[in-house]
Amino acid sequence: MLRLFLPPNLPAAAARDAIVVKLELEPAAGGFPEKLLPGLALLAGWLGKAAAGAGPMRTYLQLDRKKLQALLDAFHGQPVFHWSQKAGVALEWKDDALTGVSEHLVESPVAPSKAEPEKSAPVKPRTAAPAGEPMLVDGSEHFLAIALPAREHPSHAAALDLLKNHGFVLEPSNRKWWLRDRHKTLSFLAEHGARLRDGFGARFTPNFQKNTAGVRPAEIVCETASAGEGFDVTVGLKVGTAPEAAVREAVAAGRNYVEADGGVFLIDPEKIRRVGEAQRALAGSAGLAGARQKHRIGAERAAEVEEILAELAPGFQPPEEWRVRTEALRNLSKLTPAPLLAGLEARLRLYQRLGAAWLWHLHRLGLGGILADEMGLGKTVQALVLVAAVRGEAAAAGAPSLVVCPASLIENWKREAARFTPELRVLIHHGADRIAEAAGLAAWDLVITSYGTLTRDREMFAAIEFACVVGDEAQHIKNRRSQNAQALRSLRARGRFLLTGTPVENSLDDLRSLFEFLMPGYIEGVPAGARGDERAWFDGRLRAKAAPYILRRTKRAVASELPEKIEQVTWCEFTAPQAALYRALQERFERELIDLEASGAGEGRLQLAALTQLLRLRQVCCDPRLVAGGAGEAGKGGDGAEGTPFDGSAKLEAFRELLAEAVDDGHRILVFSQFTSLLALLRRELESQGVAHCYLDGSMSRPARQAEIDRFQGGAEVPVFLLSLKAGGTGLNLTAADTVIHFDPWWNPAVEAQATDRAHRIGQSRVVTSYKLVCAGTVEEKV
Repeated sequence: MLRLFLPPNLPAAAARDAIVVKLELEPAAGGFPEKLLPGLALLAGWLGKAAAGAGPMRTYLQLDRKKLQALLDAFHGQPVFHWSQKAGVALEWKDDALTGVSEHLVESPVAPSKAEPEKSAPVKPRTAAPAGEPMLVDGSEHFLAIALPAREHPSHAAALDLLKNHGFVLEPSNRKWWLRDRHKTLSFLAEHGARLRDGFGARFTPNFQKNTAGVRPAEIVCETASAGEGFDVTVGLKVGTAPEAAVREAVAAGRNYVEADGGVFLIDPEKIRRVGEAQRALAGSAGLAGARQKHRIGAERAAEVEEILAELAPGFQPPEEWRVRTEALRNLSKLTPAPLLAGLEARLRLYQRLGAAWLWHLHRLGLGGILADEMGLGKTVQALVLVAAVRGEAAAAGAPSLVVCPASLIENWKREAARFTPELRVLIHHGADRIAEAAGLAAWDLVITSYGTLTRDREMFAAIEFACVVGDEAQHIKNRRSQNAQALRSLRARGRFLLTGTPVENSLDDLRSLFEFLMPGYIEGVPAGARGDERAWFDGRLRAKAAPYILRRTKRAVASELPEKIEQVTWCEFTAPQAALYRALQERFERELIDLEASGAGEGRLQLAALTQLLRLRQVCCDPRLVAGGAGEAGKGGDGAEGTPFDGSAKLEAFRELLAEAVDDGHRILVFSQFTSLLALLRRELESQGVAHCYLDGSMSRPARQAEIDRFQGGAEVPVFLLSLKAGGTGLNLTAADTVIHFDPWWNPAVEAQATDRAHRIGQSRVVTSYKLVCAGTVEEKV
């Protein structure tokens, strides 16, 4: 939904070239119609953000006649314009003109200045305004006399409340509201003068304009200058030639004006707030702001700071060097393409070429970034294009690039490199195939290793400077204190990048850890003990500073050729024995926790006991045979051992039905579970039915894993692939499947989504259906 609200005082506002337009934007589920895209692009440029792709937005724009006409041209014929007092009725288009609007946008003689009264018909005293007239403001810097619009006017009630709340008194003889105090008058004009003009459409008498000719608003100042490797940015209020101390004194005393240069400068509290927010953001501190401050910022902050300054002072123009750094980050179409190997361009989709160009742009500027495309969009090949481009740099001679990934993905990287960048000399540094000396790495263009191997060989890797380091599945370093994160941060490299579909998996602290590797020192640390609003402020700064260096595209946005993905929960009802076991264990566990707490056990021990008991209850939901011992006779049975007397699983029955229907219809299935003991039971089930299947868990060697993947992808003879969620949930391309079954739900939906995307990714031509088996009325439903 898109609506643009025009003010009731449009004729007067147009004459002043100060038309306030309210924007309401609510993104539609299926995207906006194509006919609205030119106008949305225009709005996005003015707002300094991707308005068409943002969340719900409510904001105001101040436009001149030329800009409003451009907006009319962009949305020509579309029912998106409304009068603010008639929100439900769209304005009509007639003969290429917008009724009641277009005629006021024609160029007219220059409006009189504030110092010169309008030479219009004299304003007659009135005791009651006609229904269509706005409020009338008279007075000077010493007093105000305001005549409200008639009660029928849409702004009457709000205007009346405003005057009552600020000490105005009604004079019955002339029906005007009076404020007779210089300090209160100037403070009111400072805080609400703009609202009277733009919000209420007030008219100001020639007498008022004459008496207040020496009253001017303080201006926001934004100044920038290049300074070595960064920029000097000055932000504050300009109050004539008054010293900064006078401005600070007035603000501290709650006085919204300063007398200087023979006149009065009004200080709008809203401007003070906005300047203060900008200063705190520039300083990276939630502390107090000043009237005028100068900040030295690093070049890497240019994109973030430009957005701050553009919002603070529309029309802000940064230096040329600044624009070169930021323009391409705001508009991917302006990026310089990354140099591609022969024949590679034709094999890449447009969004992949743009992604590679984005990585290349950051690398040339000495910056880092996170390629966070949705799973299945080809982050690996985009990173390989970057590595190939870096190899062509003269500065990279003798310096290889390094890819660090989970051990399970090493083979995938090796194969993708051979497929897309065969010119690269690739070394797999893993297992027995490891080089003992750092000097041996220089002979290769690309070294691929695992996080575990990097940690073990940390000293050797730290002895060489890499041209570029790429960390795949970046969630492996989300804990900054982990050995993985420490080892990756210890590397020396001219370029640093991360790949992940989930840059924030649990909390914003994940993102802080990622940026400690990408651009050390770029993100401010959160003070110890920060809570509430202070913590929220630092989290907001993190989002703003990280945004320019995260590129996220979804399948729906960039890969329209992908088929639909259908997700469905299959609810399972316990068998009677299974229900009895679940309730018995639940009651026993509750008693054990009560007894443990009564014994004085610490919080850590209580939490561990609770998590263990929740795990056991989830195993009962999957299959009672997973629980050893159980509760009474109902729980007899081993850890998946053959010959167990208990074989009553509601989920197993549901699985049998799904399996029979899917195989009969020619579908191929991925089955995920976090319990390898459950996968063992499912293997036994498939063998008893004579159903061919593949199997993968974390205990398998890399060649064995790849053999199972190739076997499943290579032909339709094997309809089922059993995978452990941890080992098979990321990095695999299994588009031969079109059905996914999650046997047990996991706490983190992002992990489940990644597992489903093993099938729903580029190369898939069929609709993918994902089933989640959940036992009703159990801990699984709460998960």
